[in-house]
Amino acid sequence: CGLLAGGGYAERVLLNEHLALPIPERMSYEQAAAIPEAFLTAFQALVWLAELQEGEAVLVHAGGSGVGTAAIQLARGLGARVYVTASEPKHPLCLELGADHAIDYRSEDFAAEIRRLTKGRGVQVILDFIGAAYLKQNLEALALDGRLVLLALMGGAKVPDFSLLPLLRKRLKLMGSTLRNRSLEYKIALTHAFKTFAWQGFADGTYRPVIDSVFPWTEVAQAHRRMEANLNQGKIVLRVGDE
Repeated sequence: CGLLAGGGYAERVLLNEHLALPIPERMSYEQAAAIPEAFLTAFQALVWLAELQEGEAVLVHAGGSGVGTAAIQLARGLGARVYVTASEPKHPLCLELGADHAIDYRSEDFAAEIRRLTKGRGVQVILDFIGAAYLKQNLEALALDGRLVLLALMGGAKVPDFSLLPLLRKRLKLMGSTLRNRSLEYKIALTHAFKTFAWQGFADGTYRPVIDSVFPWTEVAQAHRRMEANLNQGKIVLRVGDE
C-alpha cells in the first residue's frame, strides 16, 4: 500500500518507493488499501499540525468517516480525550474505536455540548471537514490556545458576518491543509514518521482500518451513491479484478 498523488482508480499505479508501505501481517489487500490516505491525513493533522499532546481533548468531526475513524484511534493512542460528531447510527462504531463521547450533529449543538462535557473549558484541538457551516461553533468549542485544523470544505467556503475577535481573545490557531499539494519530500518524511509511529500498532491490533464495504470496481457508481448518501461507516474500497 502507499500514498498516491491523486485518485487510485487504476489497475496499476506509479509512486515513489519511499511512499510505499509494507502490508501489515495478517492484513488483506482491501484492509491495507484503506490505510494510507485516511491514516496519513489524520496523522498529519493531529501530530504534525495540531501537535496534540497527552491529556488534551480533541473534537473530531465526521467521526464515522475514513479519516474520522483513523483520527479517533490515533488520538486515543496519543493519550487524548476524544469527542466526535456523527449521525446517531455511527455512534457505536466511534465509541468502539475509543471516542469518549459522540455528539449527534443533527439534533445537538456540538459547541454547547463540548462546553458542557469539558466544564466550560473547551477542547484543545478540532479536526474539521465541514468548513464555513461549522466555523463559528468551532471557535466557541475551542479552549484557550486551541488549534483548529481544516481538512475539507463540505459545508462551504464563505462565512457571512464572521468576527475575528475569538481568534485574538482565545489565542487560537487556524490551519488548513491538504496532502495533495504537498511536496514529495514532505510526503516521504510524513510516511516515514507515520510508519515509525503506527506500524507496530497495526500488527498488534491497536490500530485498524475500518472498512464499510468492498465493491468490485465495475460497481463504482453504486459505491459512490452509498458515499454520497452518507451511509458509510469507514472506508469504501474498490476491488480491481476478480481477486
